[in-house]
Amino acid sequence: MRMLIWHVDSFTAEPTERGRSKLADREPQPASIGDGLVVFAAVEKKDEAEPLAVAARAAPAIAEVARNLGAKAVLLHSFAHLFVELSVPSVAREALNETQRLLEEDGFTVSQSAFGWFNRLEMKAKGHPLSRVARQV
Repeated sequence: MRMLIWHVDSFTAEPTERGRSKLADREPQPASIGDGLVVFAAVEKKDEAEPLAVAARAAPAIAEVARNLGAKAVLLHSFAHLFVELSVPSVAREALNETQRLLEEDGFTVSQSAFGWFNRLEMKAKGHPLSRVARQV
């Protein structure tokens, strides 16, 4: 899984058009957070063998960034545009759901944007040295 982690003042993802995935959310809802982390995540083909293990590596990596920044809220945004060979949608969804579960278990407030949809994004990002972090797990 590859992740771009942004520390934001605010972020909103408003679903606008369904993608090609048969697993796209049927009734997508806008997702938003105030002060927190937005994680643009791409689950890769190589992650298909062990999606739960990938989540078990992703959650602590996100939690470490969150703790360093004092962030308590995390929004996971499936993002198929990180120049990788993508996993099948079912594996991506499983890995993201497990990442969410593990982060919530660790005390974070976690949400996800609509899966399988194109979104209108509105973001106000912070501008400090750690406000944009890339991770690969």
